[in-house]
Amino acid sequence: MIEAVDVVKVYRRGKTEVRALNGVSLSVPRGQFLSIRGSSGSGKSTMLNLLGALDVPTSGTLRIEGKEISRFPDDELSQFRRDRLGFIFQFFNLLPTLTALENVILPELLSGKHRDALEPKAKLLLEQFGLKGRGDHRPDELSGGEMQRVAVARALLSEPALLLADEPTGNLDSKTGTEVLRLIREATRERQLTVVMVTHDPKAAEVGDRLVRLQDGNRAGDDLLRAAA
Repeated sequence: MIEAVDVVKVYRRGKTEVRALNGVSLSVPRGQFLSIRGSSGSGKSTMLNLLGALDVPTSGTLRIEGKEISRFPDDELSQFRRDRLGFIFQFFNLLPTLTALENVILPELLSGKHRDALEPKAKLLLEQFGLKGRGDHRPDELSGGEMQRVAVARALLSEPALLLADEPTGNLDSKTGTEVLRLIREATRERQLTVVMVTHDPKAAEVGDRLVRLQDGNRAGDDLLRAAA
């Protein structure tokens, strides 16, 4: 599913070079839930941005579903993100003026799909995530855990091949975070999705099938936690 070989990412700040990744290689089979853990500055967010086609490596190769995405022109990258990737963020990224249901279907509406075709599936996802009857509520009427469930539903609506989660429990209390991780785990197993989650939280990282640790832009460990379902 994912094949990264000697991936280097260098950022320039004036005359200074910052090496966020130092030749990281990584292979992730289809259906695996990979946790990437590291402290601030370890390179985990940079890796997620590369996997999400939000940035390109300075050198090395990165393939997803056999395609070297760093060679895509901007329009193909946008289409790839829309059609093949789902994103879950720490701060939910819900639009405050839209209802929960409208937030779930918005990305698919923007891709040209019809609301009438999207709403039944979106309502089913919200119901599966314990949000029956909450679809007409705006974000300021929802708890943090409810907002993150809306964000998970939004990420899954397009039926992506790869789900990317950036500190999905970082803005939640421990009990709510555990419940959200359980929902992500169950939803992705049912759909046989590949998941990459970055986190600094050791307990959250243990939800994955495999744990890769990054430190100072280098791969510092790789542990199989359980066989992928």
